[in-house]
Amino acid sequence: MLLSDLAGKEIINLYDGAKLGLVGDADLDISFNGAVEAIILTSRGGFSGFWGARGDREREVLVIPWKSIKKIGSEVMIIDLNSKLDKNI
Repeated sequence: MLLSDLAGKEIINLYDGAKLGLVGDADLDISFNGAVEAIILTSRGGFSGFWGARGDREREVLVIPWKSIKKIGSEVMIIDLNSKLDKNI
């Protein structure tokens, strides 16, 4: 799969059906051997479903390990964060 194949896909959490963002708006954590380790999403208001409603007061980072990705379709990427979203700042 090419990196360009991921661009524009919506990220959906299987656990609660939350829309987390687009792959095109995310950063990738890539290992030295070229493997994708994680997708990194940045929010200005928190991760309560889609982008939170708290405005621009703070930035939060959500790291989605590559092993959490369950399915990549033509329009969406399904991930499984099976508990409340872990926020890594």
